[in-house]
Amino acid sequence: MLDQLEKVMKALADKNRLRIVKMLQKESMCVCEIREVLGLAQPTVSKHLKILKDAGLVEDIQQELWTDYKLTGNEQFARSLLKLIHGRANADPIIIKDRSVAEKADRRSMCASQTRGRNKC
Repeated sequence: MLDQLEKVMKALADKNRLRIVKMLQKESMCVCEIREVLGLAQPTVSKHLKILKDAGLVEDIQQELWTDYKLTGNEQFARSLLKLIHGRANADPIIIKDRSVAEKADRRSMCASQTRGRNKC
């Protein structure tokens, strides 16, 4: 029990992972979309998503040609912390900018350019 709480707390103790959680509160996203918003390399975004997934905060879902990530909160501690985070930081300039960039993101063109036309993200 304590080990799981530590895993969740460590997952949320990173600014980029908090930004991902805030983005996923609005809608599910693929790695390319998250990468575009954060301005990080795809492997770095994937590593952050793996940490969030291992902590029980996100899950991946196959949607047509994409793997989407969404908040899950299946684990008790994760659910509690996601509720706490939900209303916080919405007025933060970084979160506002992230949401603006995410709204303009075009998954089809981003993923196609990232995967050389294979549209697999």
